Amino acid sequence: MAHWAELDASNCVIRVTVANDENDADGYNWLIENLGGVWVQTSYNTRGGVHYTDGEPSEDQSKALRFNYAGIGFTYDEARDAFIPPKPFDSWVLDEDTCLWVAPVPMPDDGGQYTWDEDAGDWVSADV
Repeated sequence: MAHWAELDASNCVIRVTVANDENDADGYNWLIENLGGVWVQTSYNTRGGVHYTDGEPSEDQSKALRFNYAGIGFTYDEARDAFIPPKPFDSWVLDEDTCLWVAPVPMPDDGGQYTWDEDAGDWVSADV
């Protein structure tokens, strides 16, 4: 089973689907012949450039595909061959190693719950 992301003219993901097939080429060909459009394969188990099995990094990292599982609104960056999620805040920067957005200030690692405050440029406690 292979997952595929359909892209619009600006390489934005507009749909993600599954093609159940014997090989990836058959699924791709079916999508093109029946739905048209531009399709790029994505890995359901890949996040931040790491492939996971049962929530743990897989022994075979060759299965990691395009950095992140595509979602609607993600952008496919051809140069990086990566799916990049929408930027959550203007101040966040793209981590080139994971193709994920990171805050300019690390979130506190004290077991508390935090939310990003863009105006303050920092994490604020979300503990109730």
